[in-house]
Amino acid sequence: MRAVVQRVTQASVTVDGRVVGAIEEPGLVVLVGVTHDDSPDQAAKLAAKLWGLRILDGEKSCSDIGAPLLVISQFTLYADLAKGRRPSWSAAASGPVAEPLVQAVVRDLRELGARVETGIFGADMEVGLVNDGPVTIILDL
Repeated sequence: MRAVVQRVTQASVTVDGRVVGAIEEPGLVVLVGVTHDDSPDQAAKLAAKLWGLRILDGEKSCSDIGAPLLVISQFTLYADLAKGRRPSWSAAASGPVAEPLVQAVVRDLRELGARVETGIFGADMEVGLVNDGPVTIILDL
């Protein structure tokens, strides 16, 4: 499981011209990619890591201050560019494998007490955000 985490002051995700998820205060945008051998245990570990990640202002975490997260599925995090100019997506898990694991990350975050907004799995999404810092971190589990 792989995640790109951005500290933001605000963010939203739009599908077909309609905002489907948004945070209007400082928090985290999390792009989540799933590969073939990922598991629910890894989803739980990722959720715990995100909830406690101390990258907000004053080295605080979302759990410290109740900051929101916007979680968006992102299969392109597993692009392979080793050959040629066209990415291969073979390392990305298929939708039936990936979707339940992305949902598990969201569920596990909510069970920890997080306020979580989401995109729509598999949709063509437009993500808008104001990166704060900028701070962008890549997590590989």
